[in-house]
Amino acid sequence: MKTNQKAREVLVVDDSPETVELIKRNLASVGYEVYTAHDVQSAIKLIEAIHIDLLITDLKMPGENGLSLVRHVTENYKGMAVLVITGFPSIQTAVESIKIGAEEYLVKSFTDEELFKAVEKALSKIQHKKPKEEPVFSVREHGIIGESAEMMKVFNTIKKARTAKATVLINGESGTGKELVARALHYGNGGSSGPFVPVNCGGIPDTLLESELFGYIKGAFTGATESRVGFFETAHRGTLFLDEISNTSMAMQAKLLRVLQEKEFYMVGSKTPKKVDVRIVAATNVDLMQLVEKGLFREDLYYRLNIITVDLPPLRDRGNDIELLLEFFLNKYTRELDKPIMRFSPKALHTLKEYSWPGNVRELQNLVHRLVVMADDNTIDAPDLPATFRYSATRSRKLDRKLDDVVNEYIQEVLAANQNNLTRAAESLGIDRKTLRSKIRTKPL
Repeated sequence: MKTNQKAREVLVVDDSPETVELIKRNLASVGYEVYTAHDVQSAIKLIEAIHIDLLITDLKMPGENGLSLVRHVTENYKGMAVLVITGFPSIQTAVESIKIGAEEYLVKSFTDEELFKAVEKALSKIQHKKPKEEPVFSVREHGIIGESAEMMKVFNTIKKARTAKATVLINGESGTGKELVARALHYGNGGSSGPFVPVNCGGIPDTLLESELFGYIKGAFTGATESRVGFFETAHRGTLFLDEISNTSMAMQAKLLRVLQEKEFYMVGSKTPKKVDVRIVAATNVDLMQLVEKGLFREDLYYRLNIITVDLPPLRDRGNDIELLLEFFLNKYTRELDKPIMRFSPKALHTLKEYSWPGNVRELQNLVHRLVVMADDNTIDAPDLPATFRYSATRSRKLDRKLDDVVNEYIQEVLAANQNNLTRAAESLGIDRKTLRSKIRTKPL
């Protein structure tokens, strides 16, 4: 044994007292500090209380099995090596244990020498994990990143649509990058001489939206001490991006329809129409046709907007794009924060790729930013991820929680991921700010 390993602390978990005592005696004889447990929950309590360098666990035990413990450890604790032992060897269990994080796999009955070698090998694998070289990224279409088949369809549509003046409707869940697509349509068109003007229809009260879009003349209403141009006039010969178009009222929809049909509008308080040359790109995170069927959105406006459609896939359906985006934002924020090259461990990367990403690319970007800020070393491992990303053998047993408690806990996590920005959190949750505020007031987080 190497002298610098003699202070290593080992936890042995097995329901067989004879096996535990044998391993403890052998490892203690060469200088290891050995702790023991006979089931998963007892082992978890020890791990929470003391530092452990190496976990040695049996697979088949009464109650929860050893795989559950291995998964819990690898997703919640950094730098802890795992050695699996079993008296019922099979290729399937060996592969599964290695896949979820074990460094070594040992079959009973093993010799003392086999045990020592497996322990040294497991510990050495943890010690010698090195960061990767700085990655190279594939960036397409004005910052939109992706190589999946789904995104290739999006890029193809953008390429065809950007030289046309037809209106475009972008469909996609919150956080999928609808504004990036709108900007790619505008800036990819070399003939567009006007500005790109984004408008969040959901973030402007309906009583103010008309004056914001069309402008107003002096004296049009109390407080209108001077005339002011609106977004339509500002976007003349350019692109007006109407995000969250579904949040507009029926009255506002009628006014938007007139602009699309007549290419003119009235400033608030004016009786003189103004001509405008502007391309409309609208976006929505809900199915507008369903709103049409419910009488909440004008059918004629829907068909005016829906001349060209761009359907943005959710991140969970984009395959390896998740890894591309993770590496891209990791590189971006390490540069911005002047940190050394960082990497995701294989376990962390696997966990992130398996996550459903309800907040899509925006949620991923915010998470990576936070991980880089909070990182203690150059490797981001599974234990560095928020608790909701990690498996917990303890948490998995608690199936008696009230639904309201689960909902409020998730709302708190989404708020944290969005730096307590209510608008972004509401978008990630698929609700409006008013509903989010109501839920926060109903039960303090």
